[in-house]
Amino acid sequence: MKKNILIIGGGFGLSWSIARLFSKEGMDVSIASRNTEKYANLDPEIKLNLYNCDASIIEDVNKLFENIDKNTGTPDLVVYNPSARVRGPIGELNPNEVKKALEITSFGGFLVAQEAAKRMMKRGSGSIFFTGATAGVKGFPNSSVFAMGKFALRGLAQSLARELHPKNIHIGHFVIDGGIAKSKYFGENSNSNSALLDPDEIAKTYLNFFKQDKSSWSWEIEIRPWLEKKIGRAHV
Repeated sequence: MKKNILIIGGGFGLSWSIARLFSKEGMDVSIASRNTEKYANLDPEIKLNLYNCDASIIEDVNKLFENIDKNTGTPDLVVYNPSARVRGPIGELNPNEVKKALEITSFGGFLVAQEAAKRMMKRGSGSIFFTGATAGVKGFPNSSVFAMGKFALRGLAQSLARELHPKNIHIGHFVIDGGIAKSKYFGENSNSNSALLDPDEIAKTYLNFFKQDKSSWSWEIEIRPWLEKKIGRAHV
C-alpha cells in the first residue's frame, strides 16, 4: 500500500522541498496550510492533496484529520513546520500577539500530534516530526516569544519520544540552526558562500530520519550551515 505524508504549514522553503522529495519517493503528499492557493498547479509532476487549515485552531485540526481519514487514511508521517515570531523588548510586547504566536508555534504542534498519535497508535505505526530552531535550545535577547514557543515544541517532542517510541511511533525533532533559503526549484540557488541552509538538502535529512530502523531511532538532530552568520556574539 502506498505510504502518505501530511505536511502542516505551507511555504516555498522547507515545506515545498519536503513535498517534492517525498513525492519522488512514491508517497502521497498532503499539505495543510492557511493558504493553499499558491500550490495549485505549481508543479504538474507532483500531485498534492491540499487542505485549508489553521493548525492553532482545535476545530480546524479536527476537521483536517477527518478529511485525511476519508481521502488517504492515517498518514505514515506527519511533519509540523509552522512557527510565528514576535520580536521586541519584554516591556513592549503585545500580549495578544504573543498568545497567538505561541498558539501557532507550540499549541498547534500539540493539536496535530494528538490527532496523529490517536490514529497511529490504533494502526500500530507512524512517524511525527517537528521542525524546531536554535531558539528551542537557547534564548536570545528580544526573542523571548519565539524561544517560549520553540522550547515548548522541543519539550513536546522529547516527551512524546519517550511515550510513543515503545508503541512503534517514531518522533523526530529537528533543530534548524540558521536561516532557510528558498527552494532551488524557484531558481534561487543557495550561494556557496551563504550562511543560509538549502531546504532541498534539509529535506534529505528528514527522509533519512524517516527511514531509520527502529532498532536505532534518534529523536533529535541539529542541522547547521557550514558558515555562520554572526550577530554580536550570537549566530542565526
